[in-house]
Amino acid sequence: MAAPQTPGFPGQVVPFPARGADQVGFERAELMRILDLYGRMVAAGEWRDYAMDFTRQAATFAAFRRTAERPQARIEKRPALRAKQGMWTLFGEHGQVLKRGHDLANVLAPMERRLVKAVEE
Repeated sequence: MAAPQTPGFPGQVVPFPARGADQVGFERAELMRILDLYGRMVAAGEWRDYAMDFTRQAATFAAFRRTAERPQARIEKRPALRAKQGMWTLFGEHGQVLKRGHDLANVLAPMERRLVKAVEE
């Protein structure tokens, strides 16, 4: 006689209940790209601190000149906008949108240019 198909029976594999993601995060390659820029900006003396925030709607990386100030730059990943204007957004110090797009490298380009200017001075 066959064993009953009840969860918890020895030797039976029970699938893990499927759930939606609780929060949006950065993939390893994305985070490496962002932290690479952060490290170069720290070396240039532009940034000194950073913060990350992960919610259901967005993942945010904020870079600060000083800890007590508002962020000098904020990079946001919002997957819900992937099919529209792009899931990546770069915000300036006063909350203005500096760049939006589908590719992280293109969105970070204004900060890369700022880094080149900081190194030349």
